[in-house]
Amino acid sequence: MSAKRLEGKIAIVTGCGSSAPGWGNGKATAVVFAREGATVIGTDANLEAAEETRKIIESEGGRAFMYACDALDSSQVRAFVEKVVQQFGRIDILVNNIGASAPGGPVEISEEMWDAQFNINVKSAYLACKFVLPVMERQGKGAVVNTGSISAHRYTGKHQVAYSASKAGLVQFTRATAVMYAPKGIRLNTVIPGLINTGALKAHADRYGVDYDAMSEGRNKAVPMLHMGDAWDVAYASLYLASDEAKYITGMEIPVDGGIRLTTGMSY
Repeated sequence: MSAKRLEGKIAIVTGCGSSAPGWGNGKATAVVFAREGATVIGTDANLEAAEETRKIIESEGGRAFMYACDALDSSQVRAFVEKVVQQFGRIDILVNNIGASAPGGPVEISEEMWDAQFNINVKSAYLACKFVLPVMERQGKGAVVNTGSISAHRYTGKHQVAYSASKAGLVQFTRATAVMYAPKGIRLNTVIPGLINTGALKAHADRYGVDYDAMSEGRNKAVPMLHMGDAWDVAYASLYLASDEAKYITGMEIPVDGGIRLTTGMSY
């Protein structure tokens, strides 16, 4: 039975839809937050996917409102935040869940893709914070949860240097901003997903011509717990950081990875 840990909270969750069948991190997070009593304000590049999340929330008796917003367009993000404040009066929680990975080392990846990776993985969070943090500052309270990746901390066996560098940038952005806003009653933390079996995993494999079954088997074996996590694991970690139970935690990362960060990835 839900403890309603977010009762009465207004929570923005970006990237709250799932473009592929199944559950993505943002979709699961939005549903968990609603189950815990929050009014969820969602955005996604695919508004149809976001609306599917809204329907699930409302079918369970929760409240959710979805908006179209280009997370990389400053004017759109500003207008979205202003609309939320006008309609609901406050913003208690911001979850920056937008992100994407692309393969390639520094030689192979194009300059355009390098810039795109930093835009989607870092700039999207920066712009959301730019306009939400002043709202939270006026309230004297707020919580921001950013979605990082174990690629920010270690090489994971995949050549994706821009993704790794941009997620590392997101972690340090969160840490530095957390220190700046701690005296103002605002907390910022990062969830660090490991190998997560979301609905988009197969679509990602198909996009890059990877054998999905072989990839899944390899990912499961790589984890000390011998299986990948799922979107709900990420969602519940985000719930903890967004809730008042974590009121004395800021500038931190919570790995959700089945222990894989603790290994060398080598077998003898």
